[in-house]
Amino acid sequence: MTAEVGTSRRSDARDNRARIVMAARMAFAAEGPGVPIREVARRAEVGVATVYRHFPSKEALLTEAFAEQTELCSAVVAEGLAAPDPWRGFRLVIEKLLEAHARDREFRAYVAQLPRTAAVTTDRDRALRMLLELIRRAKDSGDLRPDIVVEDIALALMASDGIHAESPELRAAASRRLAALMLESFRASPTSAPLPPAVRLPLTAR
Repeated sequence: MTAEVGTSRRSDARDNRARIVMAARMAFAAEGPGVPIREVARRAEVGVATVYRHFPSKEALLTEAFAEQTELCSAVVAEGLAAPDPWRGFRLVIEKLLEAHARDREFRAYVAQLPRTAAVTTDRDRALRMLLELIRRAKDSGDLRPDIVVEDIALALMASDGIHAESPELRAAASRRLAALMLESFRASPTSAPLPPAVRLPLTAR
């Protein structure tokens, strides 16, 4: 009987944790990282104390809620760093991150919370180190402007946040054109290569 009770409690704890993470992910994606813990608890149908029992801080909850997005970001940057040509690798990173930002509301929420939390995960720190190395290589190859810094990539992602279109596909198409425009501005010697097709977007402010 004691073993059965212990197993049941562990199962309940796992279920609670899963509900908390799902509720946090949806809340942060919909309303941003400012959503209070009590609102996450309400959506997960648990008490605030239960949330803190699983996650001692909001930073810890943010880290867990966006673990998939952190992994995606790390994988994209690793792919870019592995490219034999630094500029092609840098271009791949910009294109893929902007498209993920345009398609995935949760990825946009992940990017939005980065400056607001002191939480540093191993994957995030590794991705940043790889990105800095890729920027260095692209500069050394003479393709990337010498005054580009990692914050300029954050600016590109913030610009992508302004894309409003009727579907994820149209947002992705618009992100490809934005990526091409940003890459031309990043490049040490801009080219006259044709841009991806333009996308009809609403011209009214939201």
